[in-house]
Parts: sequence; C-alpha cells; structure tokens
Amino acid sequence: MTSRTSTRQQEQRQSSSMAQGRLARGFGWGVVATLAMSVLMIVATATGLSPMPMPVPAAIVGQVLGGNLPQPLIVLVAALSHLAFGGVAGAVLAALTRPITLLKGLGWGILLWVLMGVVFLPFVGWGLFGTSIAPQIAVATLVLHLVYGTTLGLLLDRGKSGE
Repeated sequence: MTSRTSTRQQEQRQSSSMAQGRLARGFGWGVVATLAMSVLMIVATATGLSPMPMPVPAAIVGQVLGGNLPQPLIVLVAALSHLAFGGVAGAVLAALTRPITLLKGLGWGILLWVLMGVVFLPFVGWGLFGTSIAPQIAVATLVLHLVYGTTLGLLLDRGKSGE
C-alpha cells in the first residue's frame, strides 16, 4: 500500500506541475496575443484609422483613476493592465479546454469582445460596443479581438501533444 500511495502522490505532483506549466503557457501566450492586438490598435490610432478617440485600455484606466493623472502614467497603467488582463484570459482558456485550436481561440476572442462591449465600453461612457461614439468601434474592436483569438488559438498548444 505504501508503494501505491507514493505512486499516487508522485502522479498528483506531476499533474499539478503540468497544470501550472499549462497556466503559465496560457498566460505567456495571452500576453503575446495581447501584444499582437495592441500593435494593431496603436498603429490604427497613430495613423488616424481608428474610430476610437483613444485606445480602450487608456479610456478604462482614465475612468477608474480619474482624468487628473499625467497622460504618460495613464498610458503605462493601461498598457500593463491590458497585458495582465490578456495574460489572465489566456491562462483561463488554457485551464478551461484542451487542446486549444484556432476555432476555440476565435471563440474566446469573440467572448472577450462581447464582455468588453457590454461591460467596459458602457463603463467609460461609450455605450454598448462603443456605438454612442461611433458604430465603427464595434467592428474595429471585433477585429482586434479576432487578432487576439487567432494568435492564442494558433500558438497556445503549438507543438504540444495532449496533456
């Protein structure tokens, strides 16, 4: 019996270690996917192609912390918060399902877009999906979240056999 108990304990430790590694990979690839969507968002904002008055993370941070903070601080907190949120979202997806496929990544990106559109954009005063500011915000933010989902779907379980 002692041998069986010892084997079970080893299996539990190994399983726990694999789960922690999977969550860490999910977080890391979530950050990478957030960087991919953020680059597109920054380029669109810098070139005037974005229908948004400012990047959504900056609008959220400005609303939460107030408009009296220096703009560089708002941008820094917004960037770090966005990367952290994207990382946690990647870890959650990694914990919820396996393997991660392109279709699952796209579905996750769409779910996060809906969350943003019905919770965060109204919170900053832009209305559902940003339509109080411009109807194009809904499409622009969907594209950004599809970039996130595609990146996560293609990379998270790349080269991994079923864990």
